[in-house]
Amino acid sequence: AVMATCGPYLSRTANGSQLLAGVAKVDVTDRTAGPVNDPLYVKALVMKSGSTTVVLITVDAVAIGEIGRITNDYLPTVRAELQKELAVPPTNVVINASHCHCVVYTDLAEKTIEAVKSAAADLAPVTVGAGVGHEDRVMENRRMKLLSGREADVRHAYSFPPDEDVAAIGPVDPEIGLLRLDREDGRTLAVVYNFACHPIQGAPSGGNTADMMGFASRVLEEGFGDGAIALFVQGCAGDINPAGYKVVAQPRNAEHLGNMLGISALAAAKRIETARNSQLAIVHEELPLPRADWAARIAAMEEEQVRLLNSLRGTTLNLKTFLPLAVRYGLSDTFPSDYSYRYMHEEKLGRSDLQRLDDRNRRDMQQYIRNISIMEELTRVQANLALLKKHQAENVAAGRSTVDTEVVGLRVGEFRWITFPGELSAQIGLNIKEASPHPLTFVSGYTNGYLYYTPTAEQLKNPGGAQEDCDCLVAPSWQALFESKAAEVLKRL
Repeated sequence: AVMATCGPYLSRTANGSQLLAGVAKVDVTDRTAGPVNDPLYVKALVMKSGSTTVVLITVDAVAIGEIGRITNDYLPTVRAELQKELAVPPTNVVINASHCHCVVYTDLAEKTIEAVKSAAADLAPVTVGAGVGHEDRVMENRRMKLLSGREADVRHAYSFPPDEDVAAIGPVDPEIGLLRLDREDGRTLAVVYNFACHPIQGAPSGGNTADMMGFASRVLEEGFGDGAIALFVQGCAGDINPAGYKVVAQPRNAEHLGNMLGISALAAAKRIETARNSQLAIVHEELPLPRADWAARIAAMEEEQVRLLNSLRGTTLNLKTFLPLAVRYGLSDTFPSDYSYRYMHEEKLGRSDLQRLDDRNRRDMQQYIRNISIMEELTRVQANLALLKKHQAENVAAGRSTVDTEVVGLRVGEFRWITFPGELSAQIGLNIKEASPHPLTFVSGYTNGYLYYTPTAEQLKNPGGAQEDCDCLVAPSWQALFESKAAEVLKRL
């Protein structure tokens, strides 16, 4: 059975030890699930210094349990097997999902254990170095602050709010966190890189893909050569989309964005100077977080749903008649129904038939557009209401007021890393970095389980206008508890 941890767990290297590392990757693409655009991998980095062994696993998958192909028994199964086969404590096994929306093998646990055992069998002395890269062209914050005080997000599940309603957008984190491990002969063994962006751009072929992070990793591995392996650890990407996510004038292609990220990461990683540093420490803590009670919000959104439905009004137009009118009145606001001389001719004769036609058409178009806007808002409310109802039922069925989470802190040389299972909003990662006493601190969600979205307390005040504040299990007070725990763990690293 997997070792249970009742309190904080700390494993730290002894002084004078040599840092050893081994790395491996295994293809986990399910080629029976449809067309394949590019391969998916599970990658393992095993690090050992003195009596401390840490296993870092990255998977091209949407989540470590709960959603997607990976089941909830994956994490405990892998940990139990690695404890049995390699004597690695379960608390020292850290697994991060890239969050790409792809399809992996059903026997992923077996493939994961294979990768770890391969890496562990090839441990060698390494030098290490950490650094920071920068990339701000490939992502965008998907939450829009509206003039009404509410917020909306950018999804394919519903449309944008009107441009004139948008007042501001949220932050992004352009940092690329980097850890480089070199063999003693100077050849790079592995690069761990951390960045915050939903890898959901896809490929023009529609095939299974590791998305932008798969392409970025390929750039790094080819750039370093000599069998180097790049391990991507997803950051605080809860409210971060790839740039151009809603573009409709050209195919959505993650390769372009991934190549840009990979080139920026490669350039920064090449500048890192590695040195002997045996510092290897891991802190593992259980953090119970309060479950939310969404009953009042659900009731309010159901009322909003009814209000929107009842606000729809009849209109003589349908799509077939609206579109030609929209084009005509868009081309000429003054003389939309005929040439200008016809309007002047009517005016000389004392008639205003065309003017009255225009007045009527404009009223009908305004009503049609109003109905469309209401239906767009109704779609947003219904999509997010369904998420709230799902998580309210889940919280009630749990029979307890808290949900258990794992917070892990890892130190390798001067590289510090905090992990959490939820889809963290970008601002939370920025907060933790700013508060950290260590300059090279990085943060990841999507690690050691999956907790759905974990937005900021401020974002959770938003009444159902965005996925992040509805696809959520936890109450607003969760943020302060997590940020406090992260600060505590970082001090111990």
